[in-house]
Amino acid sequence: MAPYSNDPVLLHEFASDAVSKFGCSPDSTISLLNVSENATFKVSDSNSGVDTILRVHRPGYHSHQAIQSELDWCASLKEAELVQIPAVLSSANGEQIVIADNSIGEQRHVVMFEFLTGVEPTVDRLVIDFKTLGAITARLHNHAKQWEPPKSFSRFKWDFETALGPKGHWGSWRDGLVMGPNEIEILGKLSDKLRERLNQYGMSKDRFGLVHGDMRLANLLVQDNDVAVIDFDDCGFSWYMYDLGSSLSFIENHPLLPDIIDAWVSGYRTVASLSKEEEAELPTFIMFRRLLLVAWVASHQDTETGQEMGSDFTQVTCDLAEKYLSNFA
Repeated sequence: MAPYSNDPVLLHEFASDAVSKFGCSPDSTISLLNVSENATFKVSDSNSGVDTILRVHRPGYHSHQAIQSELDWCASLKEAELVQIPAVLSSANGEQIVIADNSIGEQRHVVMFEFLTGVEPTVDRLVIDFKTLGAITARLHNHAKQWEPPKSFSRFKWDFETALGPKGHWGSWRDGLVMGPNEIEILGKLSDKLRERLNQYGMSKDRFGLVHGDMRLANLLVQDNDVAVIDFDDCGFSWYMYDLGSSLSFIENHPLLPDIIDAWVSGYRTVASLSKEEEAELPTFIMFRRLLLVAWVASHQDTETGQEMGSDFTQVTCDLAEKYLSNFA
């Protein structure tokens, strides 16, 4: 991954330049919400009073073509009205992706989205919301299985090598925080077992295709009984059941995890079929995602989430790995 700066001042400069290109007032209030893969801002237009979301992309990750591919899928989902997602907004020149500059001559891709109201799911609602999320996920999968992307469509593949290999998209789990010989041994056994089971599971069209890939709690907005999905930045080609693994990011050791999974499965089956074999392999996709996050946490220590996870993340992953390995010996 190419080095880049998340200096708040420079990020704000990108956002300020982009806001003008999207036709917003130069006096708009621009507030940084978070920095993860990208920097996300809330923009309040002082003239129209309309709030929007601005995403400043990190460099060296997704190409212009890949970002446009994400937006193309979002447009198709929006048109089909299968799930509540934010609309993609166009610039004054009719472009969905603008190039923003900062004061030291750097450039980044920037996209603007409709602002959706709602809050991140709370712990006491997880079982309720995950039943809804299961149904939403099934609708996304049904759409992906029949949708014909444009010929220019280009998104990452999240298979074993591109996720957990030494040169994975988010780096290597072997470079995780506090990674000693014992951790390397345990997580190496986990990696080998995941490879074995995923090879057996296979990548047939009914099991492997276009997925959101990051429906974790931070990318869900709940209002009353509705759940909206945001941030398709990690959408790509992977196993469909990987979407559950991504939804459980950072809560894999939650005491209600079995109930949460059962609720998701129940919701999924209200929309689409889910075989007993697919259900039995869900722990594999949960651990696949968890091991991938070991690499993410280590390579994103300049982000708030990466810092929050800290060095304990590797040890908890080892504990989860040992439990998984004991069940799938």
